[in-house]
Amino acid sequence: MFVDRAIITIKAGDGGSGITSFLHFKGKVGGGPDGGDGGKGGDIIFIADSKITSLSDYYYKTKYVAESGANGQPKECFGRQGEDLVLKVPLGTVIRDRQTGNIIADMFTDGQKRVVLIGGEGGKGNARFKSARRHAPHFSQTGEKTETKQVILELKTIADVGLVGFPNVGKSTLLSKITKARPKIANYHFTTLSPNLGVCDVFDSQFTIADIPGLIEGASEGAGLGTEFLRHIERTRMLVHVVDMSGIEGRDPYDDFLKINEELKKYGAKLIKLKQIIVANKCDVFGAEENLKVFRDKVGKKYKIVKMSAISGDGVDLLKQEIMKVLSKLPPVEPLKYEEFNYVKPERLDFEILKEGDTFVVIGTLVDVLKRNVVMTDMNSLAYLQKVLKDRGVISQLRKMGANEKSTVIIGGEEFESID
Repeated sequence: MFVDRAIITIKAGDGGSGITSFLHFKGKVGGGPDGGDGGKGGDIIFIADSKITSLSDYYYKTKYVAESGANGQPKECFGRQGEDLVLKVPLGTVIRDRQTGNIIADMFTDGQKRVVLIGGEGGKGNARFKSARRHAPHFSQTGEKTETKQVILELKTIADVGLVGFPNVGKSTLLSKITKARPKIANYHFTTLSPNLGVCDVFDSQFTIADIPGLIEGASEGAGLGTEFLRHIERTRMLVHVVDMSGIEGRDPYDDFLKINEELKKYGAKLIKLKQIIVANKCDVFGAEENLKVFRDKVGKKYKIVKMSAISGDGVDLLKQEIMKVLSKLPPVEPLKYEEFNYVKPERLDFEILKEGDTFVVIGTLVDVLKRNVVMTDMNSLAYLQKVLKDRGVISQLRKMGANEKSTVIIGGEEFESID
């Protein structure tokens, strides 16, 4: 199944916790602290892979979590680092943050690598807190917890040429004639349900061409296959507009041409500005020559028109040469230009105090750090908490807001009494 858009949930690995441990050996019951640090959590990494053509893997499984770091061990042994989680995506996949819509990465080249989420840092063991004044710290640091994020994966096919036109006008047949691609071909609308990509060789040069599923009037507003596949022609350098000159389906060729261009215009001004070559297809059918003459008169000299019969192959070589002639004057396909969005860890340690009656709740990044560093059952650790709150101005701010001995202060889910 072809999938070109997916929403997935990702989470980097949590950091492993440091441990509280003391040396024990024969002849001595309690030695010095020897608790090791926890390991770093695994990262979430995206890699562009040319062998993958669809986002179908992310249709069935939508949650991806990297391995967490292992906890520290005695004898100052570090915990094992969590394994990175590598997610492979097709070339042309654009990764966006779902909440803001900002672009994180455009996976444009084969092998391109992007670290989207960084694993949590491991916590420090009690051996790290040993000092000249603190010989036996009975506390350690917990590992850093990471946040869950949602990202949108959107595939925008990378091709030099995009084939556009109404359903059943011969685009898939044309693609099979000028490349080695073998798309499904049948005599009914919407035979092509996903973009087909092929490579066309012209002497010593080549170009890539994508058959975009049939458009109809109202496609830019969701009719037919809707806008599902219009995004696949956003990256193309030029368009080959296939028009059925036979009129066997009761439609007027020129009217078809105008309607498709109108849909391109509604979807985005950039598409209608792309250079177009018109393929007058099915010219081997009775009545097509008369329709072509009328069509030429109405279109004028703005577009190059190539007369063709995709089934018999008449006009294929001429079309390939005309495409190469146009492409030689156009700039190469380039990645999207955007301001890169990154998930960053908060660097500033700030706080905010919320008041409700005699209850004061302290929140912010400072509290998040204290929750990792403070062990409520250890007096030394609580003394460290008191010092940080004083140094950072939390206590003075509480006093300014009216905190007294009857007040309750909540920090990181723990309740404290305010003592002056």
